[in-house]
Amino acid sequence: MANLYDFDTCVRIIERKGKELYGEQFRIYQEDHDLIAKLLAYILKDEETCMKNGISLKKGILLTGPVGCGKTTLINLLRLFQPGDNRYIMKSCRDISFEFIQEGYAVILKYSRHSYNKEIPKMYCFDDLGTENNLKYYGNECNVMSEILSSRYDLFVSRQMITHITTKLNSSEIESLYVIRVRSRMREMFNLVSFEKEARDKRV
Repeated sequence: MANLYDFDTCVRIIERKGKELYGEQFRIYQEDHDLIAKLLAYILKDEETCMKNGISLKKGILLTGPVGCGKTTLINLLRLFQPGDNRYIMKSCRDISFEFIQEGYAVILKYSRHSYNKEIPKMYCFDDLGTENNLKYYGNECNVMSEILSSRYDLFVSRQMITHITTKLNSSEIESLYVIRVRSRMREMFNLVSFEKEARDKRV
């Protein structure tokens, strides 16, 4: 697919919507343009640009970066460029952990099954991976996100279920929290897109 979209126009759309949702202080920084260009190419299925950047349209996005760099805000705004019925659902990993306390193991199925009304699997963006804790349900401890990601991996292989994630964790921290098996599967499931380690804190 040829690059049929104008990057500067897309950035203006993101910035305008960002101001509506997050306040007049919101802005897109020049130093983030390369990263935004990669994400836009993925969202808009620009095969040529994705190929140049080593991004597979068959995988999801693992967006990493330091606290406050704008991971959640950006990936939420990029949903604007997807059709409504094909838009990924944002879900906080911390909120999922609270759901597990209330609902137990049904939560794992909830976030790793197909839509009841469609043949295509639900797409989720699990926000801020690593902020949830191992939790107990009736005395049984469970790493909820590890189990959800393992279940979604099986459907990624069998049904091309796409998942996106934002996290401040690096690869060694992910292995420490979610065991090597999950980290290995994540390499198959995700394109790694990273903010610079020195990325500014946009909350300041």
